[in-house]
Amino acid sequence: MPAIEQSVRLERISQERFILAPVETVYDYVTQPDRWHEWHPSSLSADTGTRGSLPAGARFTEVIDLLGIRFPLSYRVQVARCPNEFKTVFTSLALDGCIHYVLHAQQGGTLFKRVLTYETELQLATLHERMIELSAIALDRLKHRLENFSR
Repeated sequence: MPAIEQSVRLERISQERFILAPVETVYDYVTQPDRWHEWHPSSLSADTGTRGSLPAGARFTEVIDLLGIRFPLSYRVQVARCPNEFKTVFTSLALDGCIHYVLHAQQGGTLFKRVLTYETELQLATLHERMIELSAIALDRLKHRLENFSR
């Protein structure tokens, strides 16, 4: 009997922005998943059960809109090193992966890097391109929000 091949590819999206805000301000904001919906177009809501930045080991859930379909994701924070690094892994029926933030104080602001690594069995031709586009929109919104908030 021939083996059934599953088409699962590990995808990676890495983008960065310079944000004219202190690194601590950026870290504090992006490590509050219940605020992700304020700047990420895919995030509908998150339930962390707490307020403020999440520590390593914290678990939370988020509902996202992926190409018009709502998916719940379950997360666990792997790394929470204020103010320079935050990494969380997620799992769902449609998508598994991790989100990794790396922050560096630079020239009176913050160089913010967001790396999304994911894998899925969904066979959607436009998924990766759409996720790149959504990630760029998210970082532009984040930059705008923090630069206008901190003044």
